Amino acid sequence: MTYRAPVEQISFILRHVVPYAELAATERFSEAGEETATAILTEAGKLAQTVLAPLNRAGDEHPARLENGRVRSSPGFAEGFAAIAEGGWIGLAADPDHGGMGLPQALNMAVAEMMSGACLSLQLNPLLTQGQIEALEHHASDEMKALYLPRLISGEWSGTMNLTEPGAGSDVGALVTRAEPNGDGSYAISGQKIYITWGDSDVTENVCHAVLARLPDAAPGTRGISLFMVPKFIPDADGKPGVANDLKVVSLEEKLGIHGSPTCVMSYERATGWLIGAEHKGMAAMFTMMNCARLGVGMQGVGVAEAALQQAVAYAAERKQMGPIIAHPDVRRMLATARAEIFAARAIGLACATAIDMERATGERDHAARAAFLTPIAKAYGTDVGCRVADQAVQVHGGMGYIEETGAAQYLRDVRITPIYEGTNGIQAMDLVGRKLSDEGEAAMRLLDEVLDCAKSAQADHPRLANDLWQAAETLREATQTLLDRDLPDRFAGAVPYLAAFARVLGGCYHLRAAQAGGGAHLALARIFMARVLPRNSGDLAEALAGLDDLSAISDAALAGDFGA
Repeated sequence: MTYRAPVEQISFILRHVVPYAELAATERFSEAGEETATAILTEAGKLAQTVLAPLNRAGDEHPARLENGRVRSSPGFAEGFAAIAEGGWIGLAADPDHGGMGLPQALNMAVAEMMSGACLSLQLNPLLTQGQIEALEHHASDEMKALYLPRLISGEWSGTMNLTEPGAGSDVGALVTRAEPNGDGSYAISGQKIYITWGDSDVTENVCHAVLARLPDAAPGTRGISLFMVPKFIPDADGKPGVANDLKVVSLEEKLGIHGSPTCVMSYERATGWLIGAEHKGMAAMFTMMNCARLGVGMQGVGVAEAALQQAVAYAAERKQMGPIIAHPDVRRMLATARAEIFAARAIGLACATAIDMERATGERDHAARAAFLTPIAKAYGTDVGCRVADQAVQVHGGMGYIEETGAAQYLRDVRITPIYEGTNGIQAMDLVGRKLSDEGEAAMRLLDEVLDCAKSAQADHPRLANDLWQAAETLREATQTLLDRDLPDRFAGAVPYLAAFARVLGGCYHLRAAQAGGGAHLALARIFMARVLPRNSGDLAEALAGLDDLSAISDAALAGDFGA
C-alpha cells in the first residue's frame, strides 16, 4: 500500500474546525491565507508520498549503524533529508531574518504530521532541529543567532536536545554534566548524555548539540542548570565546520522501533560550548525547545496512526473471509473508531498550533494560556491515539499483522516511543492538572465554555449529538472543579484519565463543527465518535476522581505479587 498524504482532511480542519481564518487575518500572517496554505500542504504531501514514504521500510530493515565512531544512516535517508532541506521545509515557521519562511506553526505541524506518517525515523531530524531553532530565536545572543540559525534553517546543520543522563530523566534537576568557564567566553562541557536522537549524522555537515549542564556555582536542582551550544565541529572564522570538538558517540541504542533514527549515547570530554541565554536559566530555553517538540510529537502520533489505518483499510478491503472483512461488523468498528479518533487528535493538534500562532500574532494572554493548556493534551492524546490505532491495525490484519512482511507491525513498534519521549504522557497529564490548572481553572473553563457554545450552535441541526457533547462537557466541568479543590498528589493519581477525558470532549466539539460544515461522511464520523469514543469519559472521570488513597493502601510487596507480606 502506498501512503497518501491527508491533505484534504487537514485542509478541511483548517477551513472549518479551527480558527485558521482568524490567524490569516492578522498582520503577521496575512500572507498565509487559504491559497498559500493549500499550496504548502499540497507540495508537502507530494514530498511525503513520493520521496519519504518509500524510505520507511528501508529504515526499519537497515538501521542506522555506528562505524569507527561515525553514524551511517539508513539507505536513502541522506537523499530524503536533502529533499526536505532543499524544499525549505525545516525553516517553514522560522524567522525570515535568518532564512525562514515565517509561516504559521499550524502549517508546520500539518507538514510534520505528513512527514511522520511517511517516515517517522527521518522526520525526527527536522523536528529536533526546528525545536533548537525555536530555542535560539528566543534565547540566544545575536552573534549566536547569526552563526547558527541560517545553517540550521537551511538544513546544512542539524540540531539535537541533550537532556537525559543515566541518573537524570524526568528528574532533570539530578543531572551532573559540568560546564567550566574557559576564560574566553566559551565553556568546557564534561559528562554523558543518553537517548540523544540523531546525535550524529552523515546527512548534514555539522550536528549542533543543545546540552544542559551545571556551572561551578550552580544551585541544586533545576534552578542551577544552564544550556550550552556544543557543535560536533567548531565553526571556523568563516562559519564553516572546523576542528572536531571533544565529543563522541559511545554507542547506538538497540530499540523496539524507529530503527532508522540513530539514538546515541554521547560523551563530552571538556568539549567546547557556548552559553545559550543567561547563566542558570537553561530550563527556560530548554522548555522553549521542548514545547515545540511536544506538539510535534503529538502530530507524529497522528501521522503514524493515519499511515497505519490507511494500510489496515486497504488490507480489509482485499482480504476475503466470508466476503471482504471490511464488511465484518467488528472490523468495521475498529476502522471507524480509529478514523474518528484520528480526526479528533489531528484537530486538537492543529487547534493548539493555531493558538500558538495567534499569541505570536496578537500578543494576547488568552491565546498563550490556551496554547499552554492544549500542548500536553495534544502531545498525550495524539500519541495515545497513535498507539491505539497502530495496535488496531495489526488486529485488522490478523495473523498477517504479526508477520513483518506486511509492515503493519512496524507502525506499532515505531509509534510506541511517542508516549515516552519529550516528557512521558504521565508527565504531560501531571503538568495539565498541576501547572495548567494553577490559574484556578481559568483556561480550562474558557475551553469548556467554547465547547458548550459549540453544542448550543448545533442544537437545531443535530440535537442528539449536541446533547451528548453538552452533558460530557458539564460532567467534565464538575470534575475539574472537584480536582481544583484537591491537593496535588490526589490530582496526580487521576491525571492521565482526566487528560484523556478532556481530549475527548474537545474532540467531540471539533467533530460537531465538522458535521455542521461538511457532508454526510463527517456527520457519520461524528456519530461514531459520540456513540463509541466519548462515552469512555464516564470510566475515566471516575478514575480521575478516585484519588490516591486506594493506590497508597496497596503495598509494594503486593504489587510484586506477594500477598502474604
